Amino acid sequence: MQKAKTVLDFHRMKAEGEKITVLTSYDFPLTGIIDAAGIDMILVGDSVGVVVAGYDNTLPVTMEDMIYHTRAVMRARPKAFVVADMPFLSYQTDLASARLNAGLLVKDGGAAAVKIEGGVNVAETIVAITAMDIPVMAHIGLTPQSLHRMGGYKVQGKGDAQAEKLIEDARAVEAAGAFAVVLEGIPMGLAQRITRELTIPTIGIGAGPHCDGQVLVIHDILGLCSKYSPKFVKRYAELAPVIGEAVATYIADVKGGAFPEERHCFK
Repeated sequence: MQKAKTVLDFHRMKAEGEKITVLTSYDFPLTGIIDAAGIDMILVGDSVGVVVAGYDNTLPVTMEDMIYHTRAVMRARPKAFVVADMPFLSYQTDLASARLNAGLLVKDGGAAAVKIEGGVNVAETIVAITAMDIPVMAHIGLTPQSLHRMGGYKVQGKGDAQAEKLIEDARAVEAAGAFAVVLEGIPMGLAQRITRELTIPTIGIGAGPHCDGQVLVIHDILGLCSKYSPKFVKRYAELAPVIGEAVATYIADVKGGAFPEERHCFK
């Protein structure tokens, strides 16, 4: 029987040069499919606010939302390592709130770890949460909760000053105790340098092929999100027209009397 993944597996995978695969998931049925396919890590992302709830960004997502979706994912009993995003305002105000909310995602949600956005500015928060024996995944570069400061979803680390700041951020989250770090929306050369310098795994999204692993949003790779299409997304399926065709056929069957048939009825 396949063993559930742990943080130790990801340290080993980096040391051995084995790439780490990560996808987001937010519900029971998709988690079962993703996990059976052999994914290494599942991120219950605050991206749920955009791809499921229809918000324009991740800022409206609440702790209640994240606990609900994490519980749904965990009911599938995944062997993958499950990380839950800490939403906006769940860790930025003070360390006590950060510790409590991280604990709730583990205790009530069932997650094995949490993810927070930021570098040097959240190092103290990472220290506080890991002191509770809760693994923390960091997230630097293009951090969606900071879209207003960044002026939108823009590539980070292009100039020398920005690049050095991101290297400083990466070193800070590693020193603070993060077990891994997401690198989002940064030049691939910079991602390669950070990956080479850190002892913890780097998980790229729009950061090129040299990271220790890759993460994408499940709705993006399945062709289920029409709100945006970032350059870094590869669509592995186009399920939207398949679903649309199935629904159109159902409508036609009901209106034409072809459904339900006798075999669908009770006697």
